[in-house]
Amino acid sequence: MKVFDKIAEFGQKLALNEDVENAVVMIADEAKMLLNAERCSIFIVDEEDGILWTKLSDGIGRIVIGLDSGIVGDTYAKKEPQIVNNPYEDERFLQNIDKKSGFVTRNIITVPIYDSKRNIMSVMQLLNKVYGDFDNKDVETLNFFANYVSGALELALLKER
Repeated sequence: MKVFDKIAEFGQKLALNEDVENAVVMIADEAKMLLNAERCSIFIVDEEDGILWTKLSDGIGRIVIGLDSGIVGDTYAKKEPQIVNNPYEDERFLQNIDKKSGFVTRNIITVPIYDSKRNIMSVMQLLNKVYGDFDNKDVETLNFFANYVSGALELALLKER
């Protein structure tokens, strides 16, 4: 089955879901499966407070960072995906999160997720591709996926408010 067919099939399952928390978990699980990654976090943009915070972060409690912090913050600021295949050599990488959780990040991919008004509402971050490094094909897949799930995520966030 082609990747885009898998995404379309997933979209049908997501459309039937009405639970906000479950929708976010479903999106993260599908993203991990699509890119063969160990973890996925979905950071929500809060411009009013100047922060990004995790709606979902595998294996660790809620993460809160400044809008301009880390690789996720850079994704938000530049409005473009990021691939970092050697994070400990990247000055943007927030090593303290790994230290706190005991997790070791080998590589990172991030993409912005836009709302219906074309504002960034969240940033999806995947960690540790199981085989090899993240590449431009992964960016293409994750961008497509982010565009595909953006409506469901926006609806879930609106329902929560």
